[in-house]
Amino acid sequence: MNAFRAFAAVPHVAALVTMSGIAAHAAESTPHPLRFDDLISVHRVASPVPSPDGRWVACVVTDVDKAANRGNADLWLIPTAGGAPRALTASPKHDRHPSWSPDGKWIAFESNRDGDFQVWVIPVDGGEARKITTLATEATRPVWSPDGSSIAFVSAVFPEFSDRPFAESNAANKTALDAKEKSPVKARVLNQLLFRHWDSWVEDRRQHLFVVPVHDGKAAGEPRDLTPGNRDAVPTSTTFEAGDEFAFSPDGSEITYTATPELTRTEAWNTNHDLWAVDVKTGRRHQITTNPAADGCAHYSPDGRWLAYRAQSRPGFEADRWQLMLLERTTGKTRSLTAGWDASVEDLTWSSDSKTLVLTAESQATKVLWALPVEGGTPRPLTRGGASAEAAVGPGNRVVFTRSRLTEPGEVFQTTLGNNNSIAALTSFNNNWKAGVITTEPESFTVRGAGGTPVQMWLIKPPGYQAGQKYPLVFWVHGGPQSAFMDSWSYRWNAQLWAAQGYLIAMPNPRGSTGFGQKFTDEISHDWGGRVFADLMACMDLLEKRPDVDRSRMAAAGASYGGYMMNWFQGHTDRFKTLITHCGVYEFHSMYGSTEEVWFDEWEHGIPWENPEFGKWSPHQFAARFKTPNLIIHNELDYRVPINQGLSLFTTLQRKGVPSKMLYFPDEGHWVLKPQNSELWHKTIFDWLATYLKP
Repeated sequence: MNAFRAFAAVPHVAALVTMSGIAAHAAESTPHPLRFDDLISVHRVASPVPSPDGRWVACVVTDVDKAANRGNADLWLIPTAGGAPRALTASPKHDRHPSWSPDGKWIAFESNRDGDFQVWVIPVDGGEARKITTLATEATRPVWSPDGSSIAFVSAVFPEFSDRPFAESNAANKTALDAKEKSPVKARVLNQLLFRHWDSWVEDRRQHLFVVPVHDGKAAGEPRDLTPGNRDAVPTSTTFEAGDEFAFSPDGSEITYTATPELTRTEAWNTNHDLWAVDVKTGRRHQITTNPAADGCAHYSPDGRWLAYRAQSRPGFEADRWQLMLLERTTGKTRSLTAGWDASVEDLTWSSDSKTLVLTAESQATKVLWALPVEGGTPRPLTRGGASAEAAVGPGNRVVFTRSRLTEPGEVFQTTLGNNNSIAALTSFNNNWKAGVITTEPESFTVRGAGGTPVQMWLIKPPGYQAGQKYPLVFWVHGGPQSAFMDSWSYRWNAQLWAAQGYLIAMPNPRGSTGFGQKFTDEISHDWGGRVFADLMACMDLLEKRPDVDRSRMAAAGASYGGYMMNWFQGHTDRFKTLITHCGVYEFHSMYGSTEEVWFDEWEHGIPWENPEFGKWSPHQFAARFKTPNLIIHNELDYRVPINQGLSLFTTLQRKGVPSKMLYFPDEGHWVLKPQNSELWHKTIFDWLATYLKP
């Protein structure tokens, strides 16, 4: 199945903008296969937001400084009628999360240019950025009130001080933080779960909503904590986020937000997030939803009649289908707009006339923008192929969004809510880059998996591929496991970069993958090594029959759940010359006791002391069969799949005499993000593969 097609230009929109003020990557005279330095030299374009008058789009462009081992994000302005983009900020650190003032004169953003993250504003017509907040606990995610008189933002505070006047609470927060920083004793006292998340310690702080009055680009008073107490107003777990997770009502009188479970001690195993509203003037709060599963991502219609949000129906299941819900504010009646649509809603936004919702949802290994009328019906695709995301609607129902493919990094595009589905690129930050590298078009295949169920798989050929020649194969397994290999660009596991080493790269979407219907997603739970393994082996059966695959030179690689599957492969197949396990699950019982989001393990495997088959699919039980050479990569700050999983696997392989190597990063979490660390990650992997796959 191939969902790619060319996009026509939007009428009356000029051609691609030229580079201006940003260092364009000079194209080499002869294009070459992708190299690591090419991968990190991409301008990473994100967060497009249209101006109130529709003339401009603000976006974030991040560039990597390998020598400094960090990234630098700046704000840019893109004219929607065509023309050169303009850099709005140029600090050496991160300027991001742009938010337009209602009059279009200012952009608020978060920045760590002074050391920690605070809210800043900058005049659109030119001038220096001005600092709005100085909270000891930082300030992020600025959002303007509808009348432009204030800015809402998020800060992670110590809840025991949050009922005090701002000056007093801020001073107490600073004292507590300074004491932790200065004390030679770095011990932590843990009272309850969830005390850490992904790669950061949460401890006993809570994410609260604040508002600060603003006038003429300056703070006009002290910030106010609108959600004091021992509860988050924005989810600690990014699993339940789809944007800011809070929104002003059109009249500015209230803010609706996503509150975490009321019993905070249950947060690690409880997915019950509810919508609450707070009166901006009085601070009075009331609960909006009582669904025992997760609710979130609230958005008011511009006319104020509706509150749209997304909701799950099964408590405890983070990968349950998200439905699009519509609450009529005057009557309190709620209905699902997507009850009969077998897709999971990601983010959503309103059309300017309040008649249509634009949402993002996966479909058959692509990420698509959809339009859905308020009166209901079947969502209509606005995009096809690739991966479209971060949609925002401006005046005239023009939709701006980012889009990438497996062959090219993302840029900003626009379309309209009309029926022609015409799309035009608004940016071309990476045009010179694209002219200098060679990428290959992906092929999509459908394989009969377990029980005859169709399974989709991508295949990327190496540059210079020649029919009739045999190539080594690298077989990837994605993480999640409820996720998918999309037709999208990646800055970590980049199929084009791996293919450029001379390999065929296979990327299957087996049982558990998203975008192929909820039943397909559900069928991995309590079955981690069952139907999904059969699906993967069916994909390998097809690949091994191809005349261009060298069956004597095949490897497999995966991260997170994909790393788990590498460990399962160790005990269940000898098809591969070598395996690469990145941050993979190895032993279920110790994983349950050390991971942070316990609800995941409990849904997937049950509770250890209640389910006698809890460890049925744990790879460690089959260690006696391990014999395939294995590269293990694991990181100290990975709190999702803690370091003991990788160490246990490495110890087992070493003790058994299986050729193995472990790459350990003390300063990375579940992903390897620092540029120089990423360079070592790629070099280690490619050297290891060459040892086993090169002639």
